[in-house]
Amino acid sequence: MSPVASVVIHAMMADVDEVQVVVAHSERATLRVGDVFVKVDADQTRTDVEVEAMAMAPVPTPEILWRKPPVLALAALPGTALGHLGEPSTATSAAWAAAGAAARALHDAPLPPWPGRSVDELASRLASECEWVVANDVLPADLVARNRRLAETALRPWTPVFIHGDMQVDHVFVAGDEVTGVIDWSEASRGDALFDLATLTLGYEEHLGDVVAGYGTDVDRDLIRAWWSLRCLLNVRWLVEHGFGPPGKMPEVAVLRSRT
Repeated sequence: MSPVASVVIHAMMADVDEVQVVVAHSERATLRVGDVFVKVDADQTRTDVEVEAMAMAPVPTPEILWRKPPVLALAALPGTALGHLGEPSTATSAAWAAAGAAARALHDAPLPPWPGRSVDELASRLASECEWVVANDVLPADLVARNRRLAETALRPWTPVFIHGDMQVDHVFVAGDEVTGVIDWSEASRGDALFDLATLTLGYEEHLGDVVAGYGTDVDRDLIRAWWSLRCLLNVRWLVEHGFGPPGKMPEVAVLRSRT
């Protein structure tokens, strides 16, 4: 019997009402079964990174219950996600500041032993993604060009820190005014601290000040905004190809339009 099937059967015996599909696409899937998250990933390198990064991170992370490749089982975190992109956040300003403080604690930690993406790699990917989006008439060429110019300002030398790599609001859990944990560490690496802050505040510009206050040091907000454009441009093709709805309704596209 597969590990996933074992968890589902155990959950049914424990009177769990449903198995919730959190994420499911060709690369990976995450199921919630009661208080257990079961992650199935075709790329075991991502899972290796996730496990090691959680062990190194100086912030709360989910408890690893067991691992049997390609499956990783994690305990659910208390609290609720800081927000969900495209929807208003009900979290307090203090909770947003606490998220900024958690990012700062991570960025002050020792670097992970594996590298992150270089400026040249990001520049090459940005060029190819923009070309694909325009060539396939996904977004207007002028919208892409304006955001690409903004995005390119983020591609400059930086002092690498330990970054989460995907610190979106869905991955930061809070209870009241405190962070209870951060999930999904498969993109953790060395990188630009402002990338994490940009990912955290993408679509929530009204909370940028709260996050910076919690972070505890002055940051270049224009560069954070540049990372907003870059992250969105890098994500549009993936969202289209994985069936996340028409581009006109994607929150990432709304962010690109707001940048012009």
